[in-house]
Amino acid sequence: MQFEELNIIAPVLRALKEENYTQPTSIQEQAIPLILEKKDLMGSAQTGTGKTAAFAIPILQQVYLDRHHHGKRRKIRALILTPTRELAVQIGESFSTYGKYTGIKNTVVFGGVSQRAQTNALRNGVDVLIATPGRLMDLMDQGFVRLNDIEYFVLDEADRMLDMGFIHDIRKIINKLPGERQSLFFSATLPENIIALSKTILNNPEKVEVSPASPTAETIQQYLYYTNRSHKKDLLFHILEDHDIDQVLLFSRTKRGADRIARTLQKQHISTAAIHGDKPQNQRQKALTQFKAGKIRVLVATDIAARGIDIDKLKHVINYDIPNIAETYVHRIGRSGRAGEEGTAISICEPEENAYIRDIEKLINQRIERVEEHPYPQTERPMNGKEKRGWEKEKQRRKREFFSAKNKKRNNSRASAR
Repeated sequence: MQFEELNIIAPVLRALKEENYTQPTSIQEQAIPLILEKKDLMGSAQTGTGKTAAFAIPILQQVYLDRHHHGKRRKIRALILTPTRELAVQIGESFSTYGKYTGIKNTVVFGGVSQRAQTNALRNGVDVLIATPGRLMDLMDQGFVRLNDIEYFVLDEADRMLDMGFIHDIRKIINKLPGERQSLFFSATLPENIIALSKTILNNPEKVEVSPASPTAETIQQYLYYTNRSHKKDLLFHILEDHDIDQVLLFSRTKRGADRIARTLQKQHISTAAIHGDKPQNQRQKALTQFKAGKIRVLVATDIAARGIDIDKLKHVINYDIPNIAETYVHRIGRSGRAGEEGTAISICEPEENAYIRDIEKLINQRIERVEEHPYPQTERPMNGKEKRGWEKEKQRRKREFFSAKNKKRNNSRASAR
């Protein structure tokens, strides 16, 4: 099946075509027609199955087609509630990507940062709001957000919402929604408490289930480096000193981070380009073409931008940021080792990401091989000034020892070969 067969409007099809999306995933094929029929939906699906597009595409279409009934003033017509900042940002990027030719405005609100930029966006008017529960409740209490005009409501990652203790916020938010609305409910698992919650949200829903993400390919070798945040870029340089790593697809969690990594590598005279949702389509296509042609060694991408990438014989993937969703890791490293080819996945983990590694290893049911011998090992706690100065000296000593041993090993190998 092709996207054209799902009765999707031309502006959205145009954006999908630019992203090289032609065939819907299983959940997209099942869910999009039901959502376009204005039916409530209960989806059992994990991240990595394409579920974001499964609800983003039809919501964009419906808001676009209904816009002339609502006058010139923008009101929040769709609310997507999601548990974490990272997921909220990814969903926002999806709405921007798929809706770039619709004129539909979206904004993302989440805690942990100043709310000024978020409230400014809300004042200017948005059609689609993507939010984490805590920040949404704060903005509602302050009068920045009113949910009176919501017609489309999505509760994403419901099981994680409950695990993170958001149940009371969710109930309060639901009580503020209009009774007449379309509701979509997604959860990776469906225990009794999730079923009970869904019954308070959905009205005579259709059910869509898809299989969980595929296990990691046996042809992909996986390696894990532990380090501290302050030494991530140094460790990346160290890894890239291996000239056998000729081309790399490197993943960043954010668009800003992707640009920063690209600039840092370019300063080291490593040919690099970044692609993400804020880059114009012609720049993204140029970078991808140059990468496929071997003119760029490192292509830095966000998860959203990388979804349309299919590169034959790509051997190396680097996770500069560990994804907070285990299925995303599977999706990322699956970019290498395609069609039976061998691939290598390297992950660089800072202390704040250690828990993500545990989730990943639980999902893939294997322990990722640790690389212990490198000059920037992870320390367990933040260091004070004196410790930092001592660590810098120790780091230089370890680096000298490491490269001395490496050179000695290389010289011995050459001597044996003679």
